[in-house]
Amino acid sequence: MNVSLQYGLSAADRRRAAELYWQAFGGKLSRVMGPEPLALVFLERVMRADHAIAALDEHGRLVGLAGFKTPSGGFAGGTSADMRAVYGRWGGLWRAALLRLLQGDVDNERFLLDGICVAREVRSHGIGTALLAEICAEAIRRGYSAVRLDVVDSNWRARALYERLGFVATQSHAIGALSLIFGFKAAITMVRQVR
Repeated sequence: MNVSLQYGLSAADRRRAAELYWQAFGGKLSRVMGPEPLALVFLERVMRADHAIAALDEHGRLVGLAGFKTPSGGFAGGTSADMRAVYGRWGGLWRAALLRLLQGDVDNERFLLDGICVAREVRSHGIGTALLAEICAEAIRRGYSAVRLDVVDSNWRARALYERLGFVATQSHAIGALSLIFGFKAAITMVRQVR
């Protein structure tokens, strides 16, 4: 499948980007960020267009994206105020508290991937590979020597892709009792040297 990659996310693609992100991560985030209609509103609100690489098909339709973190923020972060604006005062408060327990730090030594997703109907067509290659190229442009990502222990398909592309597991972080809420037991940190 022919895709073109572009740095950034157009305003017209924000809703589609939120849908793709939810398609990829909704399974583990639904108990906290659901229901889906509110989660999509939240994601569309907080996504940073300047922290994404988009994959577009031959018709210009968004079919995948890779977000990243920098010292100025991440692709799909948001604030407690964003949570309250979408979920209300109480709903925003408990959601923000739970998500804060999962959020990792910005890695100042390695370029940090902040989520990658490809539309279900076009998976296994090399789009994820192309996005990861562009993330590695962006890391080099920004002066990093390595790319870091985290993958949940139950996502064997993504982990196999990352390993095939040279990422190596360096650490496992158990989430303890939070596994009852998020549906996975640990996050695996993986790193690929790019220089």
